[in-house]
Amino acid sequence: MTQLNDTRILFLVGDDYEDLELWYPKLRLEEAGCHVTLAGLDAAGTTYRGKHGYPCVSDADLPEMEADDFHGLVIPGGWMPDKLRRDANVLQLVRDFDAANKMIGSICHGPWIDISAGIVKGCKYTSTPGIKDDLTNAGAEWIDAPLVIDRHHVTSRRPPDLPDFCKGMLEVLEKQVG
Repeated sequence: MTQLNDTRILFLVGDDYEDLELWYPKLRLEEAGCHVTLAGLDAAGTTYRGKHGYPCVSDADLPEMEADDFHGLVIPGGWMPDKLRRDANVLQLVRDFDAANKMIGSICHGPWIDISAGIVKGCKYTSTPGIKDDLTNAGAEWIDAPLVIDRHHVTSRRPPDLPDFCKGMLEVLEKQVG
């Protein structure tokens, strides 16, 4: 496996993120050499609580982030995506990553943000079955699988799929920057 030492990855964070879906990929990508930035809607240094109570301190203010500064984006699930998808800055940032064909990893309820950003039409996606209809109604082809990769879109269903999700993101990143 290629070391991704100069690869910069942006993670979205907010209250009620799914704890494992943020921390497992964060640590796995760092282990591969990536530099991870955690960004939320509030000022850098804000502490967000996961669904299961695990705290996460943001590194940056999300409205100040630009896709040009990163190689990829990770959108954890939980209830966090429902709040973040209502923010115009978040949606434009996701559109910018998509327009640049940069890796976008979304797991569980994370694709809610991709749906609201309007980037799923014509793509193959997976997610928690609870938002299957949301994805298909937005024009995606929903597949019930632990991992779906469609060009630069990497998606998984839930925490038990995290090993596949991380392998998929690393595979896409290695093709893009390796």
